[in-house]
Amino acid sequence: MSAIGGFDLSGKRAIVTGASRGIGQAIAKALAEAGADVGLLGRNVAALAETEAAIRASGRRSATVAADVSNVADTAAAIGALAEALGGLEIFVNNAGYEEVRPSLDVDEALWERIVDTNLKGAFFAAQAAAKRMADGGAIVNLCSLTSYVGIPTAVPYGSSKTGLLGMTRALATEWAPLGIRVNAIAPGYFHTAMTDVFYQDKGWQEAMLAKIPQRRFGRMEDIGGAVIFLASDASAYVTGHCIPIDGGYLASI
Repeated sequence: MSAIGGFDLSGKRAIVTGASRGIGQAIAKALAEAGADVGLLGRNVAALAETEAAIRASGRRSATVAADVSNVADTAAAIGALAEALGGLEIFVNNAGYEEVRPSLDVDEALWERIVDTNLKGAFFAAQAAAKRMADGGAIVNLCSLTSYVGIPTAVPYGSSKTGLLGMTRALATEWAPLGIRVNAIAPGYFHTAMTDVFYQDKGWQEAMLAKIPQRRFGRMEDIGGAVIFLASDASAYVTGHCIPIDGGYLASI
């Protein structure tokens, strides 16, 4: 297959967690546009309706199931149900995440558990459930973060979870390679989403951050899909255990 043809996802079945809005929604739409049928997992099925409609409008099949990824049993059941509805599974995107800005001296056990249980524990067991459904191999894409690489004040639990997710990506890639399962990640830079809106309310923060980004702009949702399609497709058949930053050059410049 040619390198260009390798990007085609026709006939592939994918599941995206946290797909109701923002980056997860953009990823689900991009996979559908590349030819994949896409199952959607989120805490609220009604919130997934817009994403599901967009996928169906592109001519692809879709299904939705409600689950909170911090609940291991519910998530495994949801992934199984989606895989059954789609008739199989080759692509899984671990996008669901949670963040709350708080000075580290004020972080309590409840906040730590909520963030780590969603972003790290939940991601691991979701990947495990997905891998068990990939009978003929497949591709898993985890959503890491700039905090997987650099320290960000007031984001200690989040950065800890995302740094752990990067390590998990590498470890699973080495363990599951004999199963024909590739495990990679992307690390989005600064994108304006519902979860990051608190930062964007501060004009001073925006100006200071833009000065640190070589491309001098924040990420747009359309900047995400290409990297995920690459990592999910045969075009990256010999790529596993890596993370692609999508950050306008931020990490390269520090």
